[in-house]
Amino acid sequence: MGVGTSSAPAARDAHRPPAPRQDGPDEPGPDPDDLPDGLVIADEHGRVVCFNAAAARITAVPAADALGRPLERALPLEDLEGRRWWQLTDPYGGLAIRAGQPERNLLLPGGREVLVTAKYVRDRPAGPVRRVVVCLRDTEARRRTERSHAELIATVAHELRSPLTSVKGFTATLLAKWERFTDDQKRLMLETVDADADRVTRLIAELLDISRIDSGRLEVRRQLVDIGAAVGRHIQAYVAAGQPADRFLLRIEQPLPCLWADPDKIDQVLSNLIENAVRHGEGTVTIDVTPTASPRDGEDAGTSVTVSDEGPGIPEESMNRVFTRFWRGSKRGGTGLGLYIVKGIVEAHGGTITVGRAVGGGARFRFTLPVGTPAHLL
Repeated sequence: MGVGTSSAPAARDAHRPPAPRQDGPDEPGPDPDDLPDGLVIADEHGRVVCFNAAAARITAVPAADALGRPLERALPLEDLEGRRWWQLTDPYGGLAIRAGQPERNLLLPGGREVLVTAKYVRDRPAGPVRRVVVCLRDTEARRRTERSHAELIATVAHELRSPLTSVKGFTATLLAKWERFTDDQKRLMLETVDADADRVTRLIAELLDISRIDSGRLEVRRQLVDIGAAVGRHIQAYVAAGQPADRFLLRIEQPLPCLWADPDKIDQVLSNLIENAVRHGEGTVTIDVTPTASPRDGEDAGTSVTVSDEGPGIPEESMNRVFTRFWRGSKRGGTGLGLYIVKGIVEAHGGTITVGRAVGGGARFRFTLPVGTPAHLL
């Protein structure tokens, strides 16, 4: 038995969505058109009585054309094998103990794929179906997520293969021919193995950060942070590694508000931004630390850090993709995950980060953090 239909056509007005439920004397219930997902409701006779705006958008069927029609005609769905879904599930004539259908991928006319969930509403257990409530979702967002995950796996596999191959090759060679190498040769191979092990460790740490950011589980352990001193330590490390001291210009505007943040994660943000400016930029790398308004509502004080260089900068058409996964500039290298993690860390602190063009024409990254005073100190 297929979807039930009434024996006589009813007036169109009889199939309009029910009036919103009144929660109070002046508080109307939710409007179905405000829902982000498609909502289709059929009455006890199988005729559509609600077809919200999202359902019309997803199916490309105007609500006026769907209301009052049999459900199987207003929403003709097929499974991935081409079978008519309403005939397979038979909500009105099937098993009386069935409560609905779990979410699954189905096809609209034309082959467009949607996610569909159905709920069968009964007045009593095993009683006749009084309403069939159908939820529709577009699959595009899920497909983008799946593509992103697949790309992440491919990138990780590629990035891990190179250092692990090197580690395996050098260790196997040393074990097989230890006596044939001089001490200097052994040291060189062991230093290479050590560097590759560090590379693998960094990649795993990046993956853990991404996992925590995507799941909303990135923990921020706030301490009092001297942001100016933190920037100074990064500059000193680059100078010790061979960069000329005059390549860096640090400007700190006093007085700065007390900043409560996670020092390790702030170091991660600074390291990434300054490394990008040194590696991909040219000329002087300028870091400005200034007091500013907090990006968080209810707080007046915040701190901004701006890192700019004098290189070619970032093309205008690429600026909206800088903080996405796997974005790389004109120079290849790295996993393309660093700025995605930076954005996640800044936002976990309640801050904001932007990218633009510096005065000298290079790239300019600016992040702003609220003072973030822990609750026990308020």
